[in-house]
Amino acid sequence: MLRSLRISQLGVIDDAELELSPGLNVITGETGAGKTMVVSGLGLLLGSRADAGLVRVGARAAVVEGVAEVGEGHQASQRVIEAGGEVDDGSLILVRTINAERGSKAHVGGRAAPIGVLAEVGQHLVAVHGQADQWRLRDPEQHRMMLDSAGGTVLAKARTAYQGAFSSWTRAQKTLLDLTTSGAERAREAQMLRTALDEIGAINPAEGEEDDLQADEARLGHATGLRSAAQATQVALGGDDDGGPQDTSVLELLAQAAHELTQVSEHDPAIEGFRERLNEISYLSSDLATEMASYANSIDADPGRLAQVQQRRSTITAMLRNYGDSTAEVLKWAQASALRLADLDTSSERIEAAQAEVKESAAAVVKHGKSLRRAREKGAAELSANVTSEVRHLAMGSATVEVVVIPRTAKSGDDGALEVAGARCIPRPHGLEDVEIRLAANPGAPARSVTKAASGGELSRVMLALELVASANDVPTYVFDEVDAGVGGSAALDLGARLAKLAQTAQVLVVTHLGQVAAFADHHLVVQKDSDGQVTSSDVHAVTGNDRVVEIARMLGGVTDSAAALEHARELLADNSRTFASHG
Repeated sequence: MLRSLRISQLGVIDDAELELSPGLNVITGETGAGKTMVVSGLGLLLGSRADAGLVRVGARAAVVEGVAEVGEGHQASQRVIEAGGEVDDGSLILVRTINAERGSKAHVGGRAAPIGVLAEVGQHLVAVHGQADQWRLRDPEQHRMMLDSAGGTVLAKARTAYQGAFSSWTRAQKTLLDLTTSGAERAREAQMLRTALDEIGAINPAEGEEDDLQADEARLGHATGLRSAAQATQVALGGDDDGGPQDTSVLELLAQAAHELTQVSEHDPAIEGFRERLNEISYLSSDLATEMASYANSIDADPGRLAQVQQRRSTITAMLRNYGDSTAEVLKWAQASALRLADLDTSSERIEAAQAEVKESAAAVVKHGKSLRRAREKGAAELSANVTSEVRHLAMGSATVEVVVIPRTAKSGDDGALEVAGARCIPRPHGLEDVEIRLAANPGAPARSVTKAASGGELSRVMLALELVASANDVPTYVFDEVDAGVGGSAALDLGARLAKLAQTAQVLVVTHLGQVAAFADHHLVVQKDSDGQVTSSDVHAVTGNDRVVEIARMLGGVTDSAAALEHARELLADNSRTFASHG
């Protein structure tokens, strides 16, 4: 609920704070005192368009601040948190500032936010019903939502079943569309993948092969030099096996050195250690000489083999330019592409299966759509009767409200139409039909859309009747302005009783001119105008006890010192509980 509303420098209001309560809050005051400005301020707080002309003359800016109590899981709380604001212990602060020269600003939960965010939060908190604020009646989708809200669990189950069938149908259509309308693109992609995989398969690369080929090419290209170097090293280490003239080999020199040390080793034990190390070097040199000879013999100087390696390396290099930086990447890409190709190779069986799924799910849409339509038609008849009964207690005694279910008939050339009861209909996520609330204000008058057939006050009263009958309490606070336009006498008592009835399950804020309505209030606020002859300003204060009696007397008879008016006011206040019971 709204806990408080503070308005500063807005129109005739200098600085006023409204403390609001649960139940029915009424705002009264003399004509021109600024009652409507209170509703205007609330509208600004809920994101309505700002007009710099609303800023009080001489002021730099007008400020409207509201505090609402909301639960943690409430949609308004969630939207505030998404916008970066905070909800402090269930209290949400909204602020709207209108500068006289530089537009307006909004703050939501202590954080600056776009005006649009303020409006989104506001729609979850307050529903304003006034001549300029009947957005729910002006939005055709809201007509359907109000009917569904009044339809109870039977209609809700039918709608859930239809929505499930509709979702399955749209998924099946998308699958079939992917398989057919994009067939040419899929075929081209499949052909490109098939060509690439055939090429890679023909090459049949091994992971890391490019590195092996590079090493083979270097070795084969320098075979003569490698063999010559290996042979020279072998000769230097072990000597020439052919017995040709040569310098003394490393092994011979090592043997000679070992012999010299052996001759003197008995004179110093350290010499034995040196001789053992010489022997180790001799063993290593001998092994290395053998390995060098083996390596020299293994060198392949075949030009044909070199050409084969170079050709293979060229083939692998060309493949890498097209499919990856390494053979490992190419093999990974080929594996993924093979899976993609299997998906792209659409068979006629898959298309036939998708077509069957579309047909089956379309039949389910028609089946559940018919059930939903029957539930809505039954609910529409009941809602029409109930709302008509309510509005006839609201100074609209001859009015008739009709809730009409209109099949959404397809036009020639419309795609996605289904045959329903002999007619082609366009399915939508919420059903096969539209809903319109119509009003016949007088007997014999044709029923027309309620927004065209009703005046501002009648719109508010029709909305009140709808909230009483169909409300799902989707917002915690309802505001009614001009709801009593053209109402008087006993009809005013009916109006007050029904506002009080709605206030049993929600917070209700009403701007009224009628004492009969004000007498039902749980909390009575008066807008009072003061003037010093040059500047006029208004303030808002709560009235109780005798002050409230005086205010209701003023509303009833235009005077506050009439004994008859005061007595009448006391009677209204004393009898409001009984009156509510008899009209509830």
